[in-house]
Amino acid sequence: MNAFSHWLRKGAEAIGALLMLALFATFLLQIFSRYAMNAPFGWTLELCLLLWVWIVFFGAAFIVRRTDHITFDLLYLAAPKGPRRVMAIISSLSIAALLIWSFLPTWDWIDFLRIKRSATLRIPMRDIFSVYMIFLVAVIAACLWRTVTLLRRGLDEDEGADA
Repeated sequence: MNAFSHWLRKGAEAIGALLMLALFATFLLQIFSRYAMNAPFGWTLELCLLLWVWIVFFGAAFIVRRTDHITFDLLYLAAPKGPRRVMAIISSLSIAALLIWSFLPTWDWIDFLRIKRSATLRIPMRDIFSVYMIFLVAVIAACLWRTVTLLRRGLDEDEGADA
């Protein structure tokens, strides 16, 4: 399982890198068209924004680790290991529950966006914002997996240690 998860992580990082490359190339094309040709392309700005949305949510879902996030953990770190485990379970379940609660209304809105299209690329807005649904599913699964791991094995040895 560890080799498979490593392979998935590297694949997600490669997709993220390709999205960043596409964003950078589009940005350079935008600069070239504006300043060298003196005839800016309208679609480049829109593509940059679309790619940015995908980079943020795809990256947050599959690339950024839980330990890489900024946390306000003064009380958490001050608590002994037992209560800290309970706090971690409660926070993971709370995040998962709130995101599950928001899932259907969010999907309704994103599905409604199929009638709208982007201004220059004519891409359905549903397709652009569908990455948020992928993000929701990934974060819900990660929170539930963390809860199961905490219930089975407890906290990691290095978790909560000052770095």
